Amino acid sequence: MDVARQIEVLIRARYSVIYIVSWEEERVEQTLRAVGEKLDKNVFTWTVTQGMLHADGRGSGASTGSAVQGLEFALAQQDPAIFIMRDFDTTLNDPIVERKLRDVAKAFRSSYKTLVILSPVLTIPPHLEKEITVIDYPLPDEAALGELLDALIAQLRDHPTIHVDLTDETREGILKAALGLTATEAEDAFAKAVILNGKLDRDDIGLIVSEKQQVIRKSGILEYYEAEEQIATVGGLGALKEWLQKRGKAFSEKARAFGLPEPRGVLLIGVQGCGKSLSAKAVSGLWHLPLLRLDLGSVFSGIVGSSEMNMRRAMRLAESVSPCILWLDELEKGFSGTRSSDFSDAGVAARVFGSFITWLQEKTQPVFVIATANNISALPPELMRKGRFDEIFFIDLPRQDEREEIFRIHIARRERDPERYNLRALAEEAEGFSGSEIEQVVISALYDAFDRAGELSQEDLMANIGNTVPLSQTRAEEIEALRDWARDRARPASP
Repeated sequence: MDVARQIEVLIRARYSVIYIVSWEEERVEQTLRAVGEKLDKNVFTWTVTQGMLHADGRGSGASTGSAVQGLEFALAQQDPAIFIMRDFDTTLNDPIVERKLRDVAKAFRSSYKTLVILSPVLTIPPHLEKEITVIDYPLPDEAALGELLDALIAQLRDHPTIHVDLTDETREGILKAALGLTATEAEDAFAKAVILNGKLDRDDIGLIVSEKQQVIRKSGILEYYEAEEQIATVGGLGALKEWLQKRGKAFSEKARAFGLPEPRGVLLIGVQGCGKSLSAKAVSGLWHLPLLRLDLGSVFSGIVGSSEMNMRRAMRLAESVSPCILWLDELEKGFSGTRSSDFSDAGVAARVFGSFITWLQEKTQPVFVIATANNISALPPELMRKGRFDEIFFIDLPRQDEREEIFRIHIARRERDPERYNLRALAEEAEGFSGSEIEQVVISALYDAFDRAGELSQEDLMANIGNTVPLSQTRAEEIEALRDWARDRARPASP
């Protein structure tokens, strides 16, 4: 049942107080006015600044500026009506308003009147929990955004300096990029794309995706990462790259028609510094989807009940801006205490973990989850059950050819020609080094070259390799144990 039909059913069934959670007052009120017209009901809107107004903007002819006056006006009306109370939740901390609203709820049950609280924030005092029915009004879907885009294109059709080049694939990409924005935000994003470069084409997908950064930043729960890394900056990991490239095509309507489900997620397990986090960042650039990072440490806070609420908010926010990528780094640190949670934190960690894995299993929105972990023994076994992640990859220390590629990437990134260096010799000397350790070798060698006012040389690189004790030596037993675990339980990221 769509939300408009749901609202109509509740009003016809004489639900007395409905609480609609939405930022989009205009869209919600259009729906309510349409329902009122269909059911032959008057529609009024109330705000604390203007009081009660008729749907056409006329005043009510009475003093209705306060919340109590607005409710008294609604009680006094005899005709069937819908009363839309904007931001009425801000007044519910007043016990008189709270009591008056309970009186309204009781009186409206035997009438053809409905009171609708409209607010972006859900706040229900305990005394009113049984009187109010809550509806989450969804953000515009792809069809609704398509209507907005088509309206803009119609306006631009005869404009001499603006070029619109939208294939079916590009149009779908733009609409998917705009999912998660309100109608107003989407209109602004489309207009901004046109104004910036005088055209509307495939290049604007990234710009529209970046508009979601504002939505994420305001939340305070998730971090938005710009798609600065590309898959080409990830050295080695050929099997993982191939797997990701295939799944990137599966977010389209063409894939749905083919019978493919949307990819759910991937768990990356492996040695520290071997490219797990870098791969997560690179997927965002590969798929042209926003990358959101959830810091599990920030989910847990000292206020009772807030940890569970923070996790639910994070999941809802990720779904609201989908399709997107949700990145959970070092997963084992966030959920390592779930087994002893009942004794250590009154079960908070266990409840947060339970809500997360349930969402991971049951989510229907296209949120691709990339989770990384270094210590597999600290992960709860329920997390690795099939159906929660599409695949589990093990990322080992880079091989000889992968180390050569990593040296090439980091030398080129520092604006040097990799072909001037003996990459094979460097890779052989750096056996057992992780990707991040190779990067630090290049950086340290540059410091040495800069200090002597010379150019980066083969000798600088070799010397810094010799001065580095890699993790494969200091934590050899842990790495070997991890390899033993992954041998039959995970897919190798390198072919």
